[in-house]
Amino acid sequence: MKPAAYLFAALALLLWLGGCSKTGASGGTAAASAPGVTITALIWAPDWSEEMQRIAAEFNKTHPQIRVEVQFMIGNSVEENLKPRVAANKLPDLLSVNPNAYAADLADQGLLAEVGSSHAWNNLRDRLKADWTSPQGRHYGISGGIAATLMYYNEDMFRQAGIQTLPDNFDAFLQVCDKLKHAGFVPLMWNGGFPNMLGNGPFSFGFANNVVRLHPDWQTQLRDGRLALDSPEVADIFAKLKLLPDRGYVQAGYMGTSYDAGIQLFTQGKTAMALQGTWAAGLLMHGQGFKTGVFMPPWNAPGTAPIPVLGSETGFAISQTGNQQAALAFLEYLFGPGFSIYQNKRQNIPPLKNVDGPVLADEQILHYVTLAQAQAVSASPYYAFLPAGTIDMLHPLMQDVLLHKVSPAQAARRLDQSVKDEVLRHNR
Repeated sequence: MKPAAYLFAALALLLWLGGCSKTGASGGTAAASAPGVTITALIWAPDWSEEMQRIAAEFNKTHPQIRVEVQFMIGNSVEENLKPRVAANKLPDLLSVNPNAYAADLADQGLLAEVGSSHAWNNLRDRLKADWTSPQGRHYGISGGIAATLMYYNEDMFRQAGIQTLPDNFDAFLQVCDKLKHAGFVPLMWNGGFPNMLGNGPFSFGFANNVVRLHPDWQTQLRDGRLALDSPEVADIFAKLKLLPDRGYVQAGYMGTSYDAGIQLFTQGKTAMALQGTWAAGLLMHGQGFKTGVFMPPWNAPGTAPIPVLGSETGFAISQTGNQQAALAFLEYLFGPGFSIYQNKRQNIPPLKNVDGPVLADEQILHYVTLAQAQAVSASPYYAFLPAGTIDMLHPLMQDVLLHKVSPAQAARRLDQSVKDEVLRHNR
């Protein structure tokens, strides 16, 4: 090697060593002083996946040592995504959960972390905290919002069909559907391809008006396996589910209509109504070229008041993993600086007492939830009170009813047996 080359190599070595020494003296890069961590987040976000990815990216800017690997749940329920991971002992660091007995049991088993000392929990609306407290007193999750299911309707179509009064019972609702159909409109969007919404909509409202109305202590009876679901009232829930498509009041090909496709049918003016949740208000309240109104789904009999469906939305929990502190930091971000990112897409009802940054919420939705909360009797969404195994059973059961494979009476018997089997299994 020539002398000049030796000199260049020595100089390069000194510079490299000097750089290492300087890095060490200053505490080094984040990788050297504080090794980075990657946490997994398994999220139920059927209509805000892009926003979740954005939240993770924004979080990483302020927490460069924590990388969030976002995964999205698929299928028809949160529980069907979690059960195989629980069985394999491979829960993600942060996960979507429902406020129900299944998640509460995971908390009491020690699989979900206590979040009661977090800022997010302290900022959660007090009326929601009971939904996220397990029988053993563990605070296991933070609600994604206040959940209410309601009927969205196209005011222009109603006016053209000559409908001047909103229906206040199921018989009146059928008359409205008939008027819309004879005026050349498709009355109602039906999510046959996404039974989760059949559960949140017609099943939950049928249960509210047919069961909750008759059994004030229904929640305790259901948990104990004493609530008789093999009854004409429960069969009527399934009968109403199939009556609307049987009369031609829903869109063609409704059994293949997915969650997104159903929302598009309504917002594009192809159906006059959509039975959906407040979580989709950001899309459904902004139809293309028409004004949207809302009313309480009238699944009640004439002479009785409709019972609203109201509760906590799917929320977030933290698993008991080695990354628990990093996951907690991300949870706090979700309900802090990151909250407005997905709130302003969904425009649902915030679950928080105080919100960071400006958020969007539709006045009609806020008014509807205020009225629903004022009702003397209300019911929970189906995912909050049915056992996890029954939720999974109910989805194909409702589809089989729609396909005339199972009668409403048979469906009621299967529902009753499933709940009782789940109670026995849980108490073994």
